[in-house]
Amino acid sequence: MIGTIANTATILAGSIIGSTLRKGIGEKYKSALMDAMGLAATALGINSIVQAMPQSKYHVLFIVSLALGGVIGTRLSLDTAFERAVSHISRGSDLARGLSTAILLYCAGTLSILGPIQSALQGDHTYLFTNAILDGITSIVLSSTFGIGIALAAVVLFCWQGAIYLLAGLIAPFVTDTLMTEISLVGGVLILSSGLGILGIKQIKTLNLLPALLIPPVAVTILSAFGI
Repeated sequence: MIGTIANTATILAGSIIGSTLRKGIGEKYKSALMDAMGLAATALGINSIVQAMPQSKYHVLFIVSLALGGVIGTRLSLDTAFERAVSHISRGSDLARGLSTAILLYCAGTLSILGPIQSALQGDHTYLFTNAILDGITSIVLSSTFGIGIALAAVVLFCWQGAIYLLAGLIAPFVTDTLMTEISLVGGVLILSSGLGILGIKQIKTLNLLPALLIPPVAVTILSAFGI
């Protein structure tokens, strides 16, 4: 799990660096950084959607995934539970919004899913080392805007990639190009929704939509079994 440890370490280091820089940044600059992060998340989300949508085999699956995921997440009140969990660190809502964005950026990407599998099965950590650099830079910007609490996303990433690493032998046969395309499409929409929230365009309860990421693996497995 060298790659996952490296990925986690860069996020922690980036969070410390960014939060240190934050102390000397005026409010107008913090506002500018929030706008920059909102635009960056929006751009990353759109890019993921544009790349994945033309390759999607099941063109309505991402819609079904978002709908079902939203219903499940709302029923579980994931946003409320998440905000309650981070309320011990920050009284405002900025950290919760920043953490949800960070978790999506760190965990919903293709590198973060394929990386642990490649690391476990082939001993190749290239994907994870590349992801570590990207996440480290992102964490600096996020923590300079939202504070040191962004480091909590490193814990989530470690558990996420660690679970994939340990289960790599079992899930590898199911991680097809088709599945990765569908997950990337749904993930892109979720990242886009986070960006819109940071920019203040539309406050979407993105956390309640997170279960949507679990729908494509189930759906693609069932559809493939029937030769669809």
